[in-house]
Amino acid sequence: MKRYLTGPLARSATLACAMLAVSAAPQALAQEPAAPAGISESVAAVVNDDIVSTYDLAQRMRLLIATSGVQPTQENMAQFQREALVSLVDERLQFQELRRVEREQKIDVLADDSEINEEIDDMAKSNNMSRDQFFQFLNQRGIGPDTLRQQLRAQISWARWIRGRYGSRLRIGEDQIIAAQTRMAAQAAKPQYNIGEVLIDASRVGGMQQAMAGAQQLVSQLQQGAPFPTVARQFSALPTAANGGDAGWISAGEASPEVDAVLEQMRPGQLSQPIQVKDGVYILYLKEKRAGGTASLVNLKQAAVALAQDAKPEDEAAAREKLVALKPQITDCATLDIAAAKVPGVIAGDLGEAEVNDLAPQFQEAAGKLKVGEVSDPIRTAAGLHLVAVCGRRSASAAQADKQQIEQRLFSQQLSMVARRYMRDLRNSATIETK
Repeated sequence: MKRYLTGPLARSATLACAMLAVSAAPQALAQEPAAPAGISESVAAVVNDDIVSTYDLAQRMRLLIATSGVQPTQENMAQFQREALVSLVDERLQFQELRRVEREQKIDVLADDSEINEEIDDMAKSNNMSRDQFFQFLNQRGIGPDTLRQQLRAQISWARWIRGRYGSRLRIGEDQIIAAQTRMAAQAAKPQYNIGEVLIDASRVGGMQQAMAGAQQLVSQLQQGAPFPTVARQFSALPTAANGGDAGWISAGEASPEVDAVLEQMRPGQLSQPIQVKDGVYILYLKEKRAGGTASLVNLKQAAVALAQDAKPEDEAAAREKLVALKPQITDCATLDIAAAKVPGVIAGDLGEAEVNDLAPQFQEAAGKLKVGEVSDPIRTAAGLHLVAVCGRRSASAAQADKQQIEQRLFSQQLSMVARRYMRDLRNSATIETK
């Protein structure tokens, strides 16, 4: 026997409603490859005298394969087995702790069948299925309904207990909010990245070599079309796993130097290769990238008259006269469409938001000088003549979160930290053995 060590892995009940990585059409489900045959029945692990059987392990592996979007291969089966065993061990510890709480405090903590059924109905609905079709999907892959029910009961019950026990005790002070706002302001001039993230925790999978091998297998599957959010939910050791790995916008310097160096070279829409850091191996997906605080973004509308580049002077003069007469009728962006619709030959349109420096040269001067709500004089381009209205202006990296959003983010971070510490303490005080 050997000691089974795991690292922090925060899961929340939100995972239950978004975990199924299947097509919307139930007919297509039968075409997916079946999960591999299960392991013969025996003891896979003992958690404080509570047995995890190899049947339990095989069932959880099948569920993990069905919900991760990763195709099973000879190379990644060990990774599936390891992840399945980690989650089963954690669940046993959670159930043991929750039952102890119920006994000692005389309260109901475990989710009842009606709550589990509600979650299953939500999962089925989000995948355009009825409950019967959803269970048929599981059955086609050799997954018993109790396997999913057990996982959901653990997720819902544990999340509720953590929030109930610690949520009312956590206080986000005004000084913490001010400090967060100060950090955001200091980072405003730096490049920013909207990322998805997965961290394979080395301590959880048996060392850095195993973490790197697992990350390389996941990158290969992601490149072949496995959905990043479902991979993150099932394999990432970060709190963002519950949100499909969505880390939102981060500034240069917020992440580790190894991650920063890779982000600097990535393009939007690109997936990184495995990045080794102190605690494990990162996989990043760069969704968007934006410049620092010196960049200015403007939201524009236009009223235009189509005009060929080689149009006759008299035609251009007539179009210009039409737009000069129209300009005083446009009092703000809201009235541009209405005013333009009354003039034959004038077409109104929303140009959206863009950096001033990325605009056509003819528009840059007007967009840079005009105040919000002001309208330019007619501007000549190869496509015609344009009146341009500035409908909004902001710094490219201006802080988007208000005080309430910052407070909620800090609360979630602290609650997640408490939950990970709680699980670490349960593991450290438990007797966990594998065979």
